[in-house]
This record gives sequence, C-alpha cells and structure tokens, in this order.
Amino acid sequence: MANEDGKEDGIGVSTDTSGKAGKIDMSSCCASCGIAEVDAIKLTTCDADCKLVRYCSAACQREHLPVHEAICKNRVAELRDELLFAQPESSHLGDCPICFLPLAIDGRKLMMMTCCSKVICDGCSYANETRELSESLKRKCSFCRHPVPTTKAEIDANTMKRMEANDPVALRLMGIQCYERGDFRGASEYLSKATGLGNADAHYHLSQMYWEGKGVEKDEKMAVYHAEEAAIAGHPEARYSLGAIEWNNGSKERAMKHFIIAAKLGKANSVKMLKQGYLRGLVSKEDFAAALRSHKAAVDATKSPQRQAAAELAEL
Repeated sequence: MANEDGKEDGIGVSTDTSGKAGKIDMSSCCASCGIAEVDAIKLTTCDADCKLVRYCSAACQREHLPVHEAICKNRVAELRDELLFAQPESSHLGDCPICFLPLAIDGRKLMMMTCCSKVICDGCSYANETRELSESLKRKCSFCRHPVPTTKAEIDANTMKRMEANDPVALRLMGIQCYERGDFRGASEYLSKATGLGNADAHYHLSQMYWEGKGVEKDEKMAVYHAEEAAIAGHPEARYSLGAIEWNNGSKERAMKHFIIAAKLGKANSVKMLKQGYLRGLVSKEDFAAALRSHKAAVDATKSPQRQAAAELAEL
C-alpha cells in the first residue's frame, strides 16, 4: 500500500469479527494479487532487493512493475547510500595478525608474506628479524614460521600454492603482477576472481582498470561500482577517489561525506579537502573538528615502539 508520499508502507487495514479495524502486515501478502502467504504459497521479495514488497509469482511481479518501479528504484538507491556512507570500524587492512594493532594504510609500512598471504606490520617484521639476527637463526615468516623464500622461484611457488587454495590476497597479487607486465587481460581475470572473494584492494585496482579501459571495456559505471565496493569495505584510497569524483561532478555534499569517512580512516589528503570544504561552508565546524580528532586517533592507533624503530631504520 502506498502512503501519502507515494511510498509503500507495507501496512493494510482489516476488520475482525467485532467490526473493529486493525492493521495487518502486507509483507505477508502478494503486492500484486493480494494472496496471503500460507504453507502452499511462498512469497519472494522484489528482485531489485528494495525490501518493500513480496510476490507470489514472477507474473505478479511483472504485472505490478508499472506501479512499483519508481518507488523501488528510489528505495534501492536509499539503501545503497545507507550502506555506502556508513563509517567502517577500521580500514580494509584490519589489524596486524601478530601485534593486533591496526595496520597503517601506508603500504610502505606493511609486508605481505607469500607463504601464508598474511599482511604484517613493519614493526613485527623488524622485531622478528632483530631476534633472528641476535640468535643467529635462519629467517622465517613472522606469522606461520615457514622459511622465508630467498629466490624469485620460491616466491612464485608460494604464490601459486596460495592461488590454488583460492586465496584472494594471492590472486590480487598475481593480478597486479600481470598489470605491471602489461598483461591487462590476465590482470582483469585475476582481480575479478579476487573481488568475487571479497578482496577490497582487488575492487579498487579493478575500478582503476575500468576507468582506464585496460583489460576491460572502459565503463565509468563499473569503475564507480568497484570503487564503492572497496570503500564500503574500508578502503581509504577508494573512498577518497569517490569523494574526488563527486566533487568534480558538483555533488559537494556527497563529496564531503566521503572525505569525512576517509579522514576518519587516517587518509591525510581527505583532511586537506575537508579544510577546503570547511572554508567554503560545506562542512560544519563540529563535523570538521570531529573528523580531525578521529583522523588523529586512527593514525595514533597504528603507532608502536617497534614500528617507530622500523621507520628509523628505513630512513638510514
């Protein structure tokens, strides 16, 4: 049933034996023919996943389409935005599996172990290597204790083994390697497999390929879709890219929402964009201040003495 705003509220009116009117849940009835769901009749939700109506058959859904289509599209867009603009609890990288501190979003401070596909922080890698050197031990993976590969052939063998296990991190890595070699078709295939397994980095890289039209047909809608999937998973760079797209399209309010989320994940460039938005009156003082506090907290959470020591060593 549609309300005064033209939206379907899923509520109908019935009368009991005393003649009193009462509300019934219309989600238990077919939106087209009105038949109720019983043991022999099962209703399915709208194919577009608007979660507003249910149907007893495909024929009923087709018959109801002219009435429902506009409302359905609006609701699907609303649900997508609710998902898109929800603040992730952490970045897509999560925590270091050894020290359990949040991983830095700067890739230079991370290390991916080809033996187990675990991404560890430079602090834990530094601490492990320091211990091995002091005790004259052979180098092993900080996480799974597998011997560290010393040749490219060993690295490739590790990667192939992880790929055979359908490891999304290894598939994404192979996709990047294919891209760097100029094998764009192979890159799109491996990255697509990784996205199917939920890898946020793969979504982001595939988004870039759709923008460039490399290995896939150039498609801005698909580029935005994959960037959104990465952003929803907590990918700061993808989130920043979406903010830049909305900014360039003139959707300043949506752009600021993206930049606020990215800033809270530790993305420094987003803070610069928020400053511009604040000076132009696009962001309130309260929201700007909250974003700055959250950005600092996100960055501080990634710090440790071991990571500081690793950073100092890298500067030598």
